[in-house]
Amino acid sequence: MDKETLILKWLNNDLNDQELQALKKLEDYDDLVKLDSNLQAFKAPEYKTSKELESVLSTIKSSKKQKTHWVKPFMRVAAILAICFSLYYYTTTINTTITTDMAQKTTIELPDASNVSLNAKSVLVFNKNSWKNNREVELQGEAFFKVAKGSSFNVITKTGTVTVYGTQFNVKQRDNYFEVICYEGLVGVTFNSQETKLKPGDSFLILDRKLIAKEKENSLTPSWLNNESQFKSIPYKQVIEEFERQFNVDITLIGVNSDELFTGNFTHDSIEVALKSITLPLHLTYSQSNDSIILKRE
Repeated sequence: MDKETLILKWLNNDLNDQELQALKKLEDYDDLVKLDSNLQAFKAPEYKTSKELESVLSTIKSSKKQKTHWVKPFMRVAAILAICFSLYYYTTTINTTITTDMAQKTTIELPDASNVSLNAKSVLVFNKNSWKNNREVELQGEAFFKVAKGSSFNVITKTGTVTVYGTQFNVKQRDNYFEVICYEGLVGVTFNSQETKLKPGDSFLILDRKLIAKEKENSLTPSWLNNESQFKSIPYKQVIEEFERQFNVDITLIGVNSDELFTGNFTHDSIEVALKSITLPLHLTYSQSNDSIILKRE
């Protein structure tokens, strides 16, 4: 048996007679005995396990009572605070969303008394709680704005941003179509990081990602507010899409060039009259079955 194992068993009082004799033959034996004798003075007092266990358990029970006394009210207060914070966060960050369906229009009053008229199949989003410091709306579709004077007012679309301070203007943002018309005041249109200023009668039109020059606008409000859609040299496909939105129908073109430019208008009050308005100028015929319409070249 090696030296280290003998010493370890000796310290644990686990030596037999033969092993004890082997330990005594070690040259370090006398030093080990002296060391053991000196360490006796540092032994801990006698420890009664059962008595100390009772003492510890008693302390834990007392601690639990004291802890329970203040923890329960604290937890109730914490829960209330958590609920209040959640409600505050929810009510201050939630947006108001206004939508219109096919063949539907609506008018909304914003928190500052500004008015928005929303055309068919459009979406307007804004936040009431942050409105005082941030007059901003998101628009998908078409809307006419009468903005109350005050801080800057932003209309954000996926194509560009319109900024005003108190004016009347119309914004139309559809697939491959973005148009802003100023009717009163001054409007700034930001597109591709460049701002264009519009005065009353000025228009800004992006069609298929191209800037299109337009004539001066003479009317005081957009025609759709009076249940009529007007077009000046606009691709026929844009006319058809607007017709479908206003009457909630599906139109199929047969032998018709959808990129052909169209100038004219159609009413929103009568689908029969409207169909004649968009077919006669191009010498087209039409047939209707429920909500499906087919337009053909004569």
